[in-house]
Amino acid sequence: MDMQLPAYYNESEEWNRMLLLYNSALKEVGTKLEILNDEFKMHHQYNPIEHISSRIKSPQSIAKKIRHKGVELNVANIVKYINDVAGIRITCSFIPDIYRIADLIAKQNDVKVLKVKDYIMQPKANGYMSYHMIVSIPIFLADDVIDTKVEIQIRTVAMDFWASLEHKIYYKYEGNAPENIRGELKECAQIVSYLDQKMQALNEAVKEHDPYNERFKGNTIYMSEEIKDAYGTVTEDEVTVTLD
Repeated sequence: MDMQLPAYYNESEEWNRMLLLYNSALKEVGTKLEILNDEFKMHHQYNPIEHISSRIKSPQSIAKKIRHKGVELNVANIVKYINDVAGIRITCSFIPDIYRIADLIAKQNDVKVLKVKDYIMQPKANGYMSYHMIVSIPIFLADDVIDTKVEIQIRTVAMDFWASLEHKIYYKYEGNAPENIRGELKECAQIVSYLDQKMQALNEAVKEHDPYNERFKGNTIYMSEEIKDAYGTVTEDEVTVTLD
């Protein structure tokens, strides 16, 4: 990703290396999520993930956040104090999918969960709901391995719609929306929560009458140990050489 440095910034080499690491971390986490989603679809005929998007925070947003923290703008402070330089957003159909995906991410043996904020169980004062994780993942370079932070936000489609609208209003009013607008937004958040609960109940009712679900309910399909071990085994292949 090609990003322009602020005019007053003079650590271009360190900045570019930082971008390489964060972009690589996004690729690593994105691939993990795609694999988990594909596996879930194969076993359960269902995709828990509706959409995945990622971004690197803009230099302007980084600079603003660093100034807000009252520290000098340099790469070391960006890496230390800003947890969401690299961000991935996952939208799911239902609330249980959010916790299922979060649990699967946390169980990856090369992923370290650094911080969790559950704004679904405890929404923000304005009504915002989402599940946030700060994780670190090792990035293997030619001569080094560097644990790199990624913020993961997981929410339902309905929560994402609300958050997108709130974000637009926030910037339109520069963070100072009139009280009546804030009240309407919070009421919409409550409607979103009710909608998610109703849709989940409907989904559960549909699954109760799904023959495929009845057949496999409560069962997880495991690969036999013999086959699983064979995937990591190298044996001597017979090589046929043809001489012209």
